[in-house]
Amino acid sequence: MTIRLKAEVLTAKALAPYGDLMEASGTPDKVINQGKCIRYHDRALLDFSDGKAGISIFKGEKETLPIPLQLVERHPMGSQAFVPMSADSFLVVVARDENGIPQDPKAFLTKPGQAINFHRGTWHGVLAPLSEPGLFAVIDRIGEGTNLEEHWFDTDYIIER
Repeated sequence: MTIRLKAEVLTAKALAPYGDLMEASGTPDKVINQGKCIRYHDRALLDFSDGKAGISIFKGEKETLPIPLQLVERHPMGSQAFVPMSADSFLVVVARDENGIPQDPKAFLTKPGQAINFHRGTWHGVLAPLSEPGLFAVIDRIGEGTNLEEHWFDTDYIIER
Protein backbone atom coordinates (compact mmCIF):
# COMPACT_ATOMS: atom_id res chain seq x y z
CA MET A 1 0.00 0.00 0.00
CA THR A 2 1.28 3.45 -0.92
CA ILE A 3 0.41 6.47 1.20
CA ARG A 4 0.27 9.79 -0.63
CA LEU A 5 1.37 12.88 1.31
CA LYS A 6 0.23 16.24 0.02
CA ALA A 7 2.89 18.91 0.57
CA GLU A 8 1.24 21.81 2.37
CA VAL A 9 2.34 25.43 2.59
CA LEU A 10 4.72 25.79 5.52
CA THR A 11 3.57 27.95 8.43
CA ALA A 12 5.16 28.70 11.80
CA LYS A 13 2.24 27.01 13.57
CA ALA A 14 2.54 23.80 11.52
CA LEU A 15 6.30 23.59 12.07
CA ALA A 16 6.25 24.54 15.78
CA PRO A 17 6.23 20.97 17.19
CA TYR A 18 9.32 20.15 15.09
CA GLY A 19 11.27 23.39 14.80
CA ASP A 20 11.35 27.07 14.01
CA LEU A 21 10.29 28.91 10.86
CA MET A 22 12.61 31.80 10.13
CA GLU A 23 11.37 34.61 7.91
CA ALA A 24 11.25 38.38 7.79
CA SER A 25 7.62 38.79 8.80
CA GLY A 26 5.69 40.44 11.57
CA THR A 27 6.94 43.39 13.56
CA PRO A 28 10.71 43.82 13.34
CA ASP A 29 12.64 43.94 16.59
CA LYS A 30 14.90 46.84 15.64
CA VAL A 31 15.74 49.33 12.97
CA ILE A 32 19.51 49.46 12.48
CA ASN A 33 22.20 50.72 10.09
CA GLN A 34 21.02 54.33 10.00
CA GLY A 35 17.44 53.23 9.32
CA LYS A 36 18.36 51.18 6.24
CA CYS A 37 17.88 47.74 7.78
CA ILE A 38 15.31 46.07 10.00
CA ARG A 39 16.27 43.23 12.32
CA TYR A 40 14.16 40.18 13.16
CA HIS A 41 16.04 39.03 16.24
CA ASP A 42 16.70 35.52 17.58
CA ARG A 43 14.31 33.58 15.34
CA ALA A 44 15.56 30.03 16.09
CA LEU A 45 16.58 27.97 19.10
CA LEU A 46 20.07 26.58 18.51
CA ASP A 47 20.40 23.67 20.94
CA PHE A 48 23.56 21.57 21.28
CA SER A 49 24.42 18.97 23.91
CA ASP A 50 28.10 19.84 23.52
CA GLY A 51 30.51 20.84 20.78
CA LYS A 52 30.02 24.15 19.00
CA ALA A 53 27.80 25.76 16.39
CA GLY A 54 29.20 25.59 12.89
CA ILE A 55 28.10 26.89 9.51
CA SER A 56 28.52 24.56 6.55
CA ILE A 57 27.47 24.92 2.92
CA PHE A 58 25.34 22.13 1.42
CA LYS A 59 24.66 21.77 -2.30
CA GLY A 60 21.70 19.47 -2.95
CA GLU A 61 20.39 18.05 -6.20
CA LYS A 62 17.13 19.53 -7.44
CA GLU A 63 14.09 17.35 -6.69
CA THR A 64 10.85 17.28 -8.65
CA LEU A 65 7.52 16.35 -7.10
CA PRO A 66 6.09 13.78 -6.83
CA ILE A 67 8.96 11.99 -5.05
CA PRO A 68 9.13 8.94 -2.80
CA LEU A 69 9.86 9.39 0.90
CA GLN A 70 12.12 6.51 1.86
CA LEU A 71 13.95 7.72 4.93
CA VAL A 72 14.10 10.35 7.61
CA GLU A 73 16.93 11.27 9.93
CA ARG A 74 17.46 13.04 13.21
CA HIS A 75 20.29 14.59 15.17
CA PRO A 76 20.11 13.72 18.89
CA MET A 77 23.00 16.00 19.87
CA GLY A 78 21.93 19.24 18.20
CA SER A 79 19.47 21.33 16.27
CA GLN A 80 19.96 21.85 12.53
CA ALA A 81 19.03 24.97 10.54
CA PHE A 82 18.68 25.19 6.75
CA VAL A 83 19.00 28.67 5.25
CA PRO A 84 18.64 28.72 1.45
CA MET A 85 21.18 30.88 -0.34
CA SER A 86 18.65 31.72 -3.08
CA ALA A 87 15.03 32.85 -2.91
CA ASP A 88 13.64 29.47 -3.92
CA SER A 89 11.18 27.04 -2.40
CA PHE A 90 12.31 23.74 -0.89
CA LEU A 91 10.60 20.67 0.53
CA VAL A 92 10.47 20.12 4.30
CA VAL A 93 9.50 16.74 5.74
CA VAL A 94 9.01 16.08 9.47
CA ALA A 95 7.67 13.21 11.55
CA ARG A 96 6.74 12.84 15.19
CA ASP A 97 8.67 10.42 17.38
CA GLU A 98 7.04 7.46 19.09
CA ASN A 99 9.47 5.43 21.20
CA GLY A 100 12.35 6.12 18.80
CA ILE A 101 10.34 5.44 15.63
CA PRO A 102 9.15 8.22 13.29
CA GLN A 103 5.38 8.30 12.79
CA ASP A 104 2.92 10.22 10.60
CA PRO A 105 5.29 12.09 8.28
CA LYS A 106 4.17 15.50 7.04
CA ALA A 107 5.44 17.41 4.02
CA PHE A 108 5.60 21.17 3.52
CA LEU A 109 6.70 23.58 0.82
CA THR A 110 8.50 26.72 1.90
CA LYS A 111 7.84 30.09 0.34
CA PRO A 112 10.77 32.08 -1.03
CA GLY A 113 12.57 33.80 1.83
CA GLN A 114 11.79 31.15 4.45
CA ALA A 115 14.39 29.13 6.35
CA ILE A 116 13.90 26.42 8.96
CA ASN A 117 15.54 25.12 12.11
CA PHE A 118 14.80 21.56 13.24
CA HIS A 119 14.79 21.08 17.00
CA ARG A 120 17.30 18.62 18.44
CA GLY A 121 16.06 15.04 17.97
CA THR A 122 13.38 15.88 15.37
CA TRP A 123 12.85 13.33 12.62
CA HIS A 124 13.14 15.12 9.27
CA GLY A 125 13.60 14.45 5.58
CA VAL A 126 16.86 14.97 3.74
CA LEU A 127 17.71 18.20 1.94
CA ALA A 128 15.30 18.59 -0.99
CA PRO A 129 15.72 21.80 -3.02
CA LEU A 130 13.07 22.26 -5.70
CA SER A 131 15.23 24.63 -7.78
CA GLU A 132 18.85 24.96 -8.71
CA PRO A 133 21.44 25.80 -7.48
CA GLY A 134 20.28 24.05 -4.26
CA LEU A 135 22.74 25.95 -2.05
CA PHE A 136 22.07 26.17 1.69
CA ALA A 137 23.92 27.49 4.69
CA VAL A 138 23.44 24.86 7.39
CA ILE A 139 23.96 25.75 11.05
CA ASP A 140 24.41 22.71 13.23
CA ARG A 141 26.52 21.04 15.92
CA ILE A 142 30.17 20.39 15.21
CA GLY A 143 31.75 17.96 17.67
CA GLU A 144 32.63 14.41 18.64
CA GLY A 145 30.13 11.57 18.83
CA THR A 146 27.41 10.15 16.61
CA ASN A 147 24.86 12.84 15.83
CA LEU A 148 22.95 11.09 13.05
CA GLU A 149 20.23 8.45 13.22
CA GLU A 150 18.43 7.26 10.09
CA HIS A 151 15.13 5.44 9.75
CA TRP A 152 14.14 3.70 6.51
CA PHE A 153 10.37 3.36 6.12
CA ASP A 154 8.69 -0.01 5.46
CA THR A 155 5.64 1.92 4.21
CA ASP A 156 5.73 3.39 0.71
CA TYR A 157 5.14 7.16 0.83
CA ILE A 158 4.84 9.48 -2.17
CA ILE A 159 5.03 13.25 -1.67
CA GLU A 160 3.05 15.30 -4.15
CA ARG A 161 1.77 18.84 -4.58
